[in-house]
Amino acid sequence: MDLYLFTVDERWGADVVAAGATGIVVDWERRGKARRQLGEGTQINADTPGDLARMRAATDGRLLCRINGFGAWTAAEVDVAVGCGADEIMLPMVRTTAEVDRTLELVAGRCGLGILIETQDAVHRAAELARRPLTRIYVGLNDLRIDRRSDQLFRPLVDGTVEDVRARVTQPFGVGGLTLPGGGFPVPGDLLAAELVRLGTDFSFLRRSFTADMAGRDPFTEVPRLLAALTALRSAPPAEVAERRARFVAAVGVGQDVAAAPVPALARPA
Repeated sequence: MDLYLFTVDERWGADVVAAGATGIVVDWERRGKARRQLGEGTQINADTPGDLARMRAATDGRLLCRINGFGAWTAAEVDVAVGCGADEIMLPMVRTTAEVDRTLELVAGRCGLGILIETQDAVHRAAELARRPLTRIYVGLNDLRIDRRSDQLFRPLVDGTVEDVRARVTQPFGVGGLTLPGGGFPVPGDLLAAELVRLGTDFSFLRRSFTADMAGRDPFTEVPRLLAALTALRSAPPAEVAERRARFVAAVGVGQDVAAAPVPALARPA
């Protein structure tokens, strides 16, 4: 599983990539985000084009830039991200295929384009979106929970939503975020990691929990330890996979009736 670290700290980012992570994410998304996520305790970054250029100079790892959701500003943001050396642009809060098609036109093959499925509209359109020439597709649980007016962050991982989206995506697929083995709260990170492996997740993010858990630790020890734990999970026998899945569902706290229900077909929006 490829791991991408959110950071604009050159030394820290370079060390984490050198230790085995795949790349860095520089995060420009903030238009409307404070209002959308008011009171949610989520992370809102204030990264800049200068940060992107500095991280490009600091590491040869793959460099992703999350821009703002589609709008009149997208063309300028795409041009700046390309000019600062982004290997890929990540388009958040997708709702329509037209937004993605227009952004692909703006990118014009100069770098890759990935999207975040974090609205119910995008969940419904997952199959259509996956037919676009995208470099990756990521399900964003925080904003999807807010868009659904839900109080359960991990519900899409147990009610069939993520599994159904995963089945429709042929591009590299990501969901959730990871931290060090033994970390994670309120859902143990080891159980979340097992669930991501069970789903065939191709990449995930290292964010606040990982950075906090890494305090005073050596990335050249801890990143290989995390990667080794993911490798071990991939070779687990079916009985262990099922047992960890059951423990994950119990830790999430969603009723067994929801977790055991058949995965619904994703309806097309009117």
